[in-house]
Amino acid sequence: MLEDCIYGVSLNNTITPLMVRDAIVECFYSAHCADSGLGDEDPKSVKKYCTDLIINAFVKTGGDYNNPTKDSIFQVLNELETFSKNFRNPKIIKDHYNQIMRLVELLP
Repeated sequence: MLEDCIYGVSLNNTITPLMVRDAIVECFYSAHCADSGLGDEDPKSVKKYCTDLIINAFVKTGGDYNNPTKDSIFQVLNELETFSKNFRNPKIIKDHYNQIMRLVELLP
C-alpha cells in the first residue's frame, strides 16, 4: 500500500516544521515555477528561485526560514496565498493551501 504523501512528506511519520517548510518549497516549485515557463530553465536555478521566494515570505512575515515554527509557517502560507492570487486560479490556490494545511495541522 502506498503511503499518503503530500509534497514528499509522509503522513504516516512524525512531521516537523522543517519538513513542512520543504513541502511548501516543493508545492511552490510545482505549482508556480515549473508551470510558468520557468521550467524551461535549469531546474536547479528554478528551484533556487522558488526557495528564495519562500525565504522572502518568511522574512516579510517575521519568521525564520532555517528555524520555522507552526505559527511562522501559517503566516508564510497566508503571504504566499496572497502573492499567488496574481498568477493562479483561486481554486488551484485553495487546493494547494489546503494540502499544506493538512501538514501544518499535524505539527505539535
